[in-house]
Amino acid sequence: MAEPVVRIPDAKVALSTASVYPESTATAFEIAARLGYDGVEVMVWTDPVSQDIEALRRLSDYHGIPILAVHAPCLLITQRVWSTDPWVKLQRARAAAEKLGASTVVVHPPFRWQRQYARDFVTGIWRMANETDVRFAVENMYPWRYRDREMLAYAPDWDVTKDDYRHFTLDLSHAATARSDALQMLDRMGDRLGHVHLADGKGSAKDEHLVPGRGGQPCAELLERLALTGFDGHVVIEVNTRRAMSGAEREADLAEALAFTRLHLASAVKVPRR
Repeated sequence: MAEPVVRIPDAKVALSTASVYPESTATAFEIAARLGYDGVEVMVWTDPVSQDIEALRRLSDYHGIPILAVHAPCLLITQRVWSTDPWVKLQRARAAAEKLGASTVVVHPPFRWQRQYARDFVTGIWRMANETDVRFAVENMYPWRYRDREMLAYAPDWDVTKDDYRHFTLDLSHAATARSDALQMLDRMGDRLGHVHLADGKGSAKDEHLVPGRGGQPCAELLERLALTGFDGHVVIEVNTRRAMSGAEREADLAEALAFTRLHLASAVKVPRR
């Protein structure tokens, strides 16, 4: 005979500070603590607090919320944050992670016009990964689309599984925008999956970052697979709440995302009765 047992992996559920935009980094710590998240991922962007290690440490200590990951400044709007040299940005992200006790640095593949950076990116990421215990988890992206035209904006490729990295970040909203199969990508990543950005999408050309369960991505199935395989990385809620009409509405969305994640990360499996 077999009986159902709930298996909950060691993965922690964190809130990306990007999920409260246009509110501040400090607001994200406050909300994460109030809602019961296990930690935060700091998106380093134009908010000065997100760039300030001591300010981040004070927020973490005050709210009792650990910083589990640092998202390096890889966006178009952060081209001048922490230097214009992309390798300096990654070095500073690693230093921030080490000083703040974060286990992961999330990094996007280079833009195609960053030619030298793109040419050396795979070997450079390996070199940096060999110099620290911090995981450099390279994130899947997507082609840029406008009407019937498609532009390949990232190099070596938006599909990071085509290249050799030690760790990956799987972003389900990006998978939706790329119109790729997230579960197949999960299989290709295998035991190199180190980090998850959980959000939903409907396959729009825009990167939607919907609350999990509001789009067409297999968010629940992916979480259940992580539970069954004993995933020990972090699951980070990275959703878009810009259209929230109030702080209460934003918190309701983030509470719903947390509840969805915890529910499906606890997977019932059958084990033999002894």
